[in-house]
Amino acid sequence: MVVGLGTWSLARAALIILLLPRSLEECGRISVSAPIVHLGDAITASCIINRTCSHLDPESQIVWKLGTELQPGGRQQRLPDGTQESTITLPHLNDSRALLSCCLRWGNSLQILDQVELQAGYPPATPHNLSCLMNLTIKSLICQWEPGPDTHLSTNFTLKSFKSRGNCQDQEEAIPDCVPEDGQSRCSIPRKHLRLYQSMGLWVQAENVLGTSVSPQLCLDPMDVVKLEPPTLWALDPSPEVAPPQPGCLQLHWESWKPTQYIDQKCELRHQPQRGGASWTLVGPLPSKTLQHELCGLLPSTAYTLQMRCTRWPLPGHWSDWSPSLELTSTQQAPNVRLDTWWRQRQLDRRTLDMQLFWKPMPVEEDSGQIQGYLVSWRPSGQAGAAPPLCNTTELNCTFHLPSEVREVVLVAYNTAGTSHPTPVVFLESTGPPLGRLHTMARDPHSLWVGWEPPSPRPRGYVIEWGPGPPSPSGSHMTWKMEHNGSIAGTLLQENIRPFQLYEITVTALYQDTVGPSQRIYAYSQETAPSYTPELHLKHIGKTWAQLEWVPPTLELGRSPLTHYTIFWTNAQGQSFSTILNASSHEFVLPGLEPASLYHVHLMAASQVGATNSTSLTLMTLAPGEFELHIFLGLFGLLLSIICLCAATRFCCRPRKNSLWPSVPDPAHSSLGSWVPSIPAEEIFQLPSLWDTSMPPITKITVLEEEEKKPGPWESHESSGTCGLPALVQAYVLQGDPRASTIQPQSQSGNSDQVLYGQVMGSPSRSGPADYIRCDSTQPLLGGLTPSPKSYENLWFQTSPQRTPEPLVPNQEDDCVFGPLLDFPLLQGLQVHGVEGLGGF
Repeated sequence: MVVGLGTWSLARAALIILLLPRSLEECGRISVSAPIVHLGDAITASCIINRTCSHLDPESQIVWKLGTELQPGGRQQRLPDGTQESTITLPHLNDSRALLSCCLRWGNSLQILDQVELQAGYPPATPHNLSCLMNLTIKSLICQWEPGPDTHLSTNFTLKSFKSRGNCQDQEEAIPDCVPEDGQSRCSIPRKHLRLYQSMGLWVQAENVLGTSVSPQLCLDPMDVVKLEPPTLWALDPSPEVAPPQPGCLQLHWESWKPTQYIDQKCELRHQPQRGGASWTLVGPLPSKTLQHELCGLLPSTAYTLQMRCTRWPLPGHWSDWSPSLELTSTQQAPNVRLDTWWRQRQLDRRTLDMQLFWKPMPVEEDSGQIQGYLVSWRPSGQAGAAPPLCNTTELNCTFHLPSEVREVVLVAYNTAGTSHPTPVVFLESTGPPLGRLHTMARDPHSLWVGWEPPSPRPRGYVIEWGPGPPSPSGSHMTWKMEHNGSIAGTLLQENIRPFQLYEITVTALYQDTVGPSQRIYAYSQETAPSYTPELHLKHIGKTWAQLEWVPPTLELGRSPLTHYTIFWTNAQGQSFSTILNASSHEFVLPGLEPASLYHVHLMAASQVGATNSTSLTLMTLAPGEFELHIFLGLFGLLLSIICLCAATRFCCRPRKNSLWPSVPDPAHSSLGSWVPSIPAEEIFQLPSLWDTSMPPITKITVLEEEEKKPGPWESHESSGTCGLPALVQAYVLQGDPRASTIQPQSQSGNSDQVLYGQVMGSPSRSGPADYIRCDSTQPLLGGLTPSPKSYENLWFQTSPQRTPEPLVPNQEDDCVFGPLLDFPLLQGLQVHGVEGLGGF
């Protein structure tokens, strides 16, 4: 079976041996110098591979493993008989148990040939503290010992003994060995192997593979080591023959274990009070023959736990275990207390007083006895015998009626053991001097210091009363105490003091034969937060502000003074704002509010110990008024009008497009408007009738005169710039206002720089309508003709009764378009003076 180099437990490795093929299982064997050695010692092992393993490689390498770790240092050799041997020495075996394996390299893995378990440990230590006791219940001698440190090896313990005489120097008879159970360090020798009142020797022998050790010998008499059973405790029942126990005493008796009643014994008693966690107190020795005992010196009326144990006496023996516990309560003693008293009186009528008496028991010593009740009595003058009781109560106060002339009663405390010394209570008149300057100071939330100025003469003591102040009824739940030192100037009140509670404190001075008038003061041990916060009221409100006011609260007893206010306001969107005001403030203006908006406002009053909130006030700011609305609407209308006017102006100033006829360009806004007239200075060409605000000004008109006896004007081809036209007659330039024309001379030489818009041709001898020439130019000209214009838009389509228009046929070689002058609708209103040949124009 192939085993990898991973971690394997010893159990798995041992299992591999069982699963090996038989041929490999018989190939190798391990031999060790010693399978068990001292822990830390060296060990030598050898592994031999038989020559019968023919299927193995003759040069196979043997490898050693201790546990899961490979061990270097193996020496491998071939013996003369053909076997292979590998020897290894482990210098220190530090594990108490380890598995040593002999392996053979088989390819990339290790094949285990044989394994052996190695053990390491220590020789057994000497057992010590051997002790024995004779148990009479099971009738056996029980011995126990301490085995010593662990040896890490299997160690056997044996209790050996023999019978002897004297000091066990001579061995008379051997007793069978006693072998304890596994893991036990005790063993019992039965009674049948013992000889009572005769010595015997005992020792313990420990043994393992590394050695043997023996304990010291113990010599004893079994009866000298007897351990008795504990006695049984009982409470002594009262009987006429036995006097009742004294105060602070207990009476008890016990019974010994019956098999040991013939043995002389002595006993010990221990007791412990159940309260207070006190330690045990040992009492003894107690002789066992009396079997009863009265235990005194205990706290009266106190529960105690008692236990007892016994031993053989005067002969040697072992103490028994403590008996089961017995619980008893010591007897009571009469109360030994001093009673401090105080009273209040009220006159019911002329002959009767209503008296309220208070008292407090003050223990004189630690063991003052338990009090079961109190008696208040008085003895009428002239009456013999016991006084009738006024009160018999377990409380610390009593109310009763007395005749007006009675000034003294008697108070005693009692229990089943008796009564305390009588305490006379004298009702004194309040005629002494009063106290001066009564004052208080809080030390902490649960205590109050009350001080005063002692009067003169010095009193013998003081009575301090305190209880809840108004509105609680006066005298309800009052607490009081008495100070017997008349020279003190104050006392600390710690009983029934709670924070945030108003207390009424009364101090009365006690003199020898009188009392002083009571002085009263009110105080708190800790002040609380304000009981309420002033309610907010709306005083004035505007569109962006609101003025609030409130009534400052009055100072209350027990309430810490206000330190500041905090006002909060929240709008409808949930945004919160706040500001802090002085405690003297009583109004505030909320700034920065939105018109016609809803706000929630509340006020918080704070002091050094806390704060309280007022109820919430909801308010809405004013909306803008009618006058402001009119102004706003007027401004809005004015702004709208300005916007509309600007839009209309922009619309009117833009050139209009008409889908019915071509758009006529505006010569006044073109470069033609800056041309200079070329007519002579003496000629003024005025067209007053052409001024019309609805029509754009005509920029330039060129009038040509046709010569007689010359070929047709359209047959000449002199230049491309003039289209072969006759000589120029006059040129008129209209700039700005036609009614204020300016005549500027212009030479003929300047005609070559002009850009012709339109040329009007006419002849003095010709009575027909004039013709025009339209030439190509970089300036925008007339568009295409509309097929069906209206009669008032173009005269081209109107039929003349005198003559039918004859269209001119342009030269195909020119760039000019010829046509009647009436092709220009804007020239319909043109009037030319001084040219007679243009009547038809």
